[in-house]
Amino acid sequence: MPSVTISARGEQRVRSGHPWVYRTDVVDVQADAGDIVRVLGPRNRTIGSALFSDQSQIPIRMLTRGDVEAGPALLRGRLEQAIAFRQSLALDATAYRLVHGEADLLPSLIVDRYDAWLVVQALSQGMDRLLPDICRMLVDLTGATGILARNDPKVRALEGLEQKVEVLHGDVPESVIVREGPVEYEADLRRGQKTGLFLDQRENRDAAARYARGRLLDCFSYNGGFALRLARQCPQAEAVDVSADAVGRIRANAERNGVPHIEAREANVFDDLRRLERAGERYDTIVLDPPAFAKNKASVANALAGYKEINLRAMRLLTPGGYLVTCSCSYNVNEDMFEDVIHQASVDSHVPLTVVEKRMQGRDHPVLVGVPETYYLKCFILRRVE
Repeated sequence: MPSVTISARGEQRVRSGHPWVYRTDVVDVQADAGDIVRVLGPRNRTIGSALFSDQSQIPIRMLTRGDVEAGPALLRGRLEQAIAFRQSLALDATAYRLVHGEADLLPSLIVDRYDAWLVVQALSQGMDRLLPDICRMLVDLTGATGILARNDPKVRALEGLEQKVEVLHGDVPESVIVREGPVEYEADLRRGQKTGLFLDQRENRDAAARYARGRLLDCFSYNGGFALRLARQCPQAEAVDVSADAVGRIRANAERNGVPHIEAREANVFDDLRRLERAGERYDTIVLDPPAFAKNKASVANALAGYKEINLRAMRLLTPGGYLVTCSCSYNVNEDMFEDVIHQASVDSHVPLTVVEKRMQGRDHPVLVGVPETYYLKCFILRRVE
């Protein structure tokens, strides 16, 4: 079996429960790109088996510990467990995540279900090599009509892998109608964000619907996810996004879902929040669900400034007793940092707030204990008090 030897520091990282070993802790390589390798410690003891990449800054992604064999039976068993877990959640949706990478002990593999179709992403050399076998297993386990590989994320370039979109099994239509609770969407599986839709906010939208009332402002709306879910409780609803295509999708989705009173407009949210404040506008429910402001550690300072700006403006627009749903999907901005930004914005805006709920990504996107990289989505539901 191919092997990779890692340093004492790398061994300690693995034994502490983290599945990744960085390039700086790789001592010797007797393997080719994409191999499943035996991982050895500095004393030549077997630590486990892993996916190996010869180009990534994360060359080792652990599959097993000790002498457990990382073969087809192990992969199929983990796929079965991941699918069974989602079934146990009894999600009120036809679109959800089936496999969430490291948190399902299948590092660098993403599988999302859109009704009868699956969309997969293989984000490392090792998982990319295993993809044909995994697809056969998925067809057998799920009966999927078609499987699409959305292997176009930029992270694949860091692995030396081609960025491409291709059908791996059956037929996959250009778009699929899916449902999340009472809301229907038309998902563009080939060109939509992520694998077609953002599936990780479903339960946060349900939670926000428990508090939504009055006049609604949904910022960074994309497909209108929050606006569509909350508009039934809000007789006035506005959705703002910088993308003209997104605004068009919001309007189409509003008609599809019987909430045509949603007013969708194309605008830069930062500019729009300032404009609304100058105009003396007020809202009873505000949602901030921006894209990731911090793509890496170097951008954290600017990201924090951006989060503070939009939260401060939103707080000033909020009516007494109103609710602010504010989110961050930047892994590099952890929960403590995000909460501190909320505190600073509250102080500077002179708007006192209480925390009604602290939330995270949906249960179909689980967090692996001890692996902070798997906890990326923070969602606070806040209430303005006077």
